[in-house]
Amino acid sequence: MAEMEKAAFLVDAYSDPAIVKVNGRVNFSNSGPLRDFFDQVIASGRNRFVIDFGDCKGMDSTFLGILAGVALDLRKKDPPGSVLLCRLGDRNFELIRNLGLHRIMDVDPGERSFGNEPSVLDTSTEESQSEKARMVLEAHENLVKADEENRSKFQDVIAYLKNQVESG
Repeated sequence: MAEMEKAAFLVDAYSDPAIVKVNGRVNFSNSGPLRDFFDQVIASGRNRFVIDFGDCKGMDSTFLGILAGVALDLRKKDPPGSVLLCRLGDRNFELIRNLGLHRIMDVDPGERSFGNEPSVLDTSTEESQSEKARMVLEAHENLVKADEENRSKFQDVIAYLKNQVESG
């Protein structure tokens, strides 16, 4: 079996908008540090992000739920913030559209790139199983908040994770 490709996030928190370049396959096991990055940058007063998917090889619903949560939180800010997704490619755009996330985030249909030379985000920190389960649950609840039609897609996952978080 081939080794799973590691994800890397290249970030520039000091540009305006802040830039995140997604490289590789992103999923529940490597999205925690990115969620923490968004929390820190938003807490510092930033409210605009560009996420570049030019080198993204795939993404799961947890990663998309984290993005949905960021977009929903930024909409509540005064002034409201924004998330722009760029260089998605057909497959990733289809995932975004199927979950209704194009309604809460901007999508650049072109191929332009943003930002300067970003830094590599440290993804070496390990989360406990309960922290990871809580993050995955929150991400999937964000997908339902973003588009109620997602409830039927993720109701079993949400029920399972709620049980796991409550018992553990």
